[in-house]
Amino acid sequence: MNSIAIFVKRERKKAGLTQEEFAIRSGLGLRFVRELEQGKETVRMDKVNQALAMFGMKAVPGSIREWRDDDE
Repeated sequence: MNSIAIFVKRERKKAGLTQEEFAIRSGLGLRFVRELEQGKETVRMDKVNQALAMFGMKAVPGSIREWRDDDE
């Protein structure tokens, strides 16, 4: 699973939101939220940033390295 998928899923759960509640609050579709959290490789970056904005974050260029979540 990719780092954005791990981050969004972890932060959504910390916020006590279901995928459906998160989708509604972020203005995204439930299908997109599910695919994002499953690590789908082809997603629209504007929608990724819309999801990340819920947590005060945005996707930016960075170095290529594997990011792990110890909770996984």
